Amino acid sequence: MKMIRYLALGAAMIMAPPAFTEELPRADPASVGLSAEHLDRVDAVFQERIGAGDFPGAVVLVARHGQIAHLSALGKRSSGGEPMTEDTIFRIYSMTKPITSVVALALVEEGKLDLAAPLHKYLPEFKEMAVATGRAADGTVQTEPAKRPITVLDLMRHTAGLTYGFFGTGPAREVLKEKNPGDGRYTNRELSEILGTLPLEHQPGTAWEYSRATDVLGALIEVIDGRSLGEAMKARVFEPLGMTHTGFHVADPQDHALIAEPKDDDRMIGNIPVFDPRETRKFETGGGGLVSNVRDYARFMQMLMNRGELDGVRILSPMTVDYMLTDQLGEIGRGKYYLPGDGYGFGLGVAVRTRDGASGLMGNVGDFFWGGAAGTYMVGDPHEDMFLVYMVQSPKNAMLLRGIIRNMVYGSIEERND
Repeated sequence: MKMIRYLALGAAMIMAPPAFTEELPRADPASVGLSAEHLDRVDAVFQERIGAGDFPGAVVLVARHGQIAHLSALGKRSSGGEPMTEDTIFRIYSMTKPITSVVALALVEEGKLDLAAPLHKYLPEFKEMAVATGRAADGTVQTEPAKRPITVLDLMRHTAGLTYGFFGTGPAREVLKEKNPGDGRYTNRELSEILGTLPLEHQPGTAWEYSRATDVLGALIEVIDGRSLGEAMKARVFEPLGMTHTGFHVADPQDHALIAEPKDDDRMIGNIPVFDPRETRKFETGGGGLVSNVRDYARFMQMLMNRGELDGVRILSPMTVDYMLTDQLGEIGRGKYYLPGDGYGFGLGVAVRTRDGASGLMGNVGDFFWGGAAGTYMVGDPHEDMFLVYMVQSPKNAMLLRGIIRNMVYGSIEERND
């Protein structure tokens, strides 16, 4: 059946011009093998947390077989604000990373970017890298030379040896915190040039470490594509997919009222305040700078579920999407702060399930997920032909419901794909 489906999609691409809609078609949950009653329970959990004051509101979307089976707007856009609506715009933070990865993979398909190449081929500031080993008695950071260059693939799977510095201790993290190049003062390339002067946390290719690697990937895209990251994303992903409310800021003043806001006492991610989507920013961070809504992100997710195509427009080849959604770590160390968790490897921009069981998250081998620091979350399951996207704005509660809601959505399945 899958082969017939892909052939039909291919025929549609040849026979019909692109036809954009603002959202995927809708379906009754039962028609796609889901329980409406169980999905209503998902809303009840969000309503309970809204009532408890955890966050002002939420938007929840569940799709299966290419159709939206459940879409709810709950609570308000902000404390004391207007009611939440399906088109509300959210800061999606690290859910930016899969989009950045897709743009980079498009450059790979065009022969402009080599995954196996050393990063310094494109960004010379990374040619001579050192790895932190400790501190001397006088406080000087001690280093050793990197044993091999950082590769482009290292950037995309977070094995470059870089770090974020958000959690944990160590000299490389401390130096990064002192420099704080991600505070918005610098462009992507300027940030990349600063990172190229700092010691690495790990030897390249030896450990998974969540890091500013995707920000560097954004700088790499700009060098190769010749446009700002935002313009490259717009041309290669947003416009082709009809993602009309996704970008690094909300340009139209008439849309400013659509922006969701966290509570007044919940506007910090660590020591960094949430950004204002109404303002243009110098730093278009590929690791976490986009805003979007569930309708737009659902179109991006459906493109991945369709292995690179949506509405007659192909963004990536099926082979490239399969590669993106395949574990790229193998036996590489997971490290102390391995965010994907047990049972998961890491592809290019997303966590990817590698085995059944071993996790408190329901799913199948090959499912993928990621989330954002202000409370957005997505999971896609090719085996079940299903995905979930929900969005809230609450840095304090960003992790609160991810596993609970995900497992509830899987619990709504009444007819499995075999």
